[in-house]
Amino acid sequence: MAALRLVVGLGNPGPEHAGTRHNAGFWFVDALAADLGADFALDRKLHAEVAKARVAGEVLWLLRPTTYMNRSGLAVQGALAYYKIEPDQMLVAHDELDLPPGTARLKFDGGHGGQNGLRDIVGQLGHGKFHRLRLGIGHPGHKDRVTPWVLGRPGKADEAAIRGSVIDALAVMPRVLTGDLNGAMKQLHTNEDAGKA
Repeated sequence: MAALRLVVGLGNPGPEHAGTRHNAGFWFVDALAADLGADFALDRKLHAEVAKARVAGEVLWLLRPTTYMNRSGLAVQGALAYYKIEPDQMLVAHDELDLPPGTARLKFDGGHGGQNGLRDIVGQLGHGKFHRLRLGIGHPGHKDRVTPWVLGRPGKADEAAIRGSVIDALAVMPRVLTGDLNGAMKQLHTNEDAGKA
């Protein structure tokens, strides 16, 4: 795997969405920016807030689309073209219904699994060949409840678990950013197992 050059957090803009489950990707990219000492600034041409960091001497771009979730591909495709980055050099952090709160998983390639931000990115790119960080938010149990669930705020225990998974993911980012995805996956599993022990 090539070293990463772009990390995208998915979410909805505006303070009314800041604490919702659907914004777990924003929670992660915000935490990564803080960890790397990078500050976001609005870039209107890219429809996103952008931060520039350096990792091992290489430039790493962080992106928060300012479109709504279902139009995330606009910012992602624009950033890939503008910075001349290949999709397989990108990691997209997003909320994941199919994982319980407190679980973080890394994945390369695949479909969108019903996640509207991923759906738009895959639609814009024409494929799913990019890295994903899946942050579990749990499932409400019935498909009719999914929209209010993802747009709602988690309870205190679930929020603590989701933010804990963000911290776990941050711990493996040095490996992810340099291209050691397998090592990062193993470390994530080990950290989670240790946390449950």
